[in-house]
Amino acid sequence: MRIVGLIMLAGLLAGCSKHEDAAKSQVPAAAPVPGEVSIPPDSPKLLQIKVETVKETEVPVGEVDAPGKIEVNPNRVSRVVTPVAGRITQVFVKLGDAVKEGEPVATIESPDADVAISAYLQADSALGQMKANLLKSQADLERTRDLLEHQAIAKKEVLNAENAMVQAKAQVEQAVAAREQASRRLAILGLKAGEFGQKITLHAPVSGKVLELSVVPGEFRNDTNQPLLTIADLSTVWIASDVPETAIRFIKLGESIDLELSAYPGEHFMAHVKRIADAVDPTTRTVKVRAEMQNPQGRLLPEMFGRIRHVEGLQTMPAVPAAAVLQGQSGSYLYVETGPGRFRQTGVQTANRVGNLLGITSGVQAGDRVVTDGVMLLKGN
Repeated sequence: MRIVGLIMLAGLLAGCSKHEDAAKSQVPAAAPVPGEVSIPPDSPKLLQIKVETVKETEVPVGEVDAPGKIEVNPNRVSRVVTPVAGRITQVFVKLGDAVKEGEPVATIESPDADVAISAYLQADSALGQMKANLLKSQADLERTRDLLEHQAIAKKEVLNAENAMVQAKAQVEQAVAAREQASRRLAILGLKAGEFGQKITLHAPVSGKVLELSVVPGEFRNDTNQPLLTIADLSTVWIASDVPETAIRFIKLGESIDLELSAYPGEHFMAHVKRIADAVDPTTRTVKVRAEMQNPQGRLLPEMFGRIRHVEGLQTMPAVPAAAVLQGQSGSYLYVETGPGRFRQTGVQTANRVGNLLGITSGVQAGDRVVTDGVMLLKGN
C-alpha cells in the first residue's frame, strides 16, 4: 500500500509540472516599442547598415536660392529710331557689332530733309528782315525826338515811334526763336544749312553692341517710333530673379548676392541688389529682384540663366548626411542607434544644407549615432 501511494503522489506532481510548463508557454512575449527596430546580430542586414556620429558644423541661415537671368542694364540701352519718314539707303552695322558713341549706323533719304533746310533758310531770312526793321525803327525814333526838341512835330509822333520800336524788338525776338528752332531741327537731322538733297545720317547714341537690327537698305520707314536697331552697353548687366515671398525678407537693397551661371559651371559672380519690386506676383508668389554686376570682359550675355544665392549668416548646429533623413507623413525623421542592432525612429527639424550635410535644429544632438546608409532596410521592418 505504501508503494502504491508513492506512485500516485509522483503522478500528481508530474501532472502539476506539465500544467505549469504549459501555462508558462502561454505567457505573451513583450510587445515591441513603436518606432524601434531590432536586427539579430547574425543578420546580413547589419553589414549593409552604416552608422556615423553626429557632429556640429556651421550651417547657413536666412539662405536665398532662386533662379536668375541676365538682362540688359535699362540705364545703358538705346534704341535708334528714324527722326523722319524716308528710305533707308545704307546700313553700316551688323548684328553683334561693337560701336562707339557718335559712329554712323545708317543713312536715310527723305524729303523732310529739304523741308527742314528750307524752313531754316526762311527763318534766317525773316530774322534778317526783322533786324532791318528794328534798325529803321530806332532811326525813326531818334529823328522824331530831334524834331520834337525843335518843336517841329507833336509829342504823339514820338510816342508812335517808341511803340514801333518796341514792336520791332518783339518781332526780332520771335524771329530769333524761330531760327533757333529751325537750327535745332537741322542739328537733330544732322544737316547743314543751305545744302539741299542731303541724306540724313543716324549715329550711335551710346557705345556698346548691336543687340537688335531690324532694317535693311532700300526699306522705307514711316514709323518714327519703331526702332531700327538697339545698342546696349554691356560693361554692366543686371541679374533678374523671382525670389519666393517666404525668403524676400533676407534680401536688402545694396547687399551683395552670389550668382552661378549654367554657361560657366563652378564660377561665381558677385552682384549688388539695386531694385526690389513693391508687389508679390499673385500667380507665382514671388518678388522680382534685380541686381547689377560688372561685366568688363563681356562674358555675361543677356538671357543667360543661372541661380542666385544669398546667406544672411552662419549658425553652429548638428548636421548629418542628407541621405540619413527620410520624409514621412509627420515630417522628417532618421534612425538613431540605441544599442547593438537596435535603432529608434526619431523625428527631426531640418535646416539648410552644407555640401552633402543637412543641418538639424531639433531631434538629435552632437554625439548621437545615426544611420547614414541602409536606412531603407530599417524602414521596411
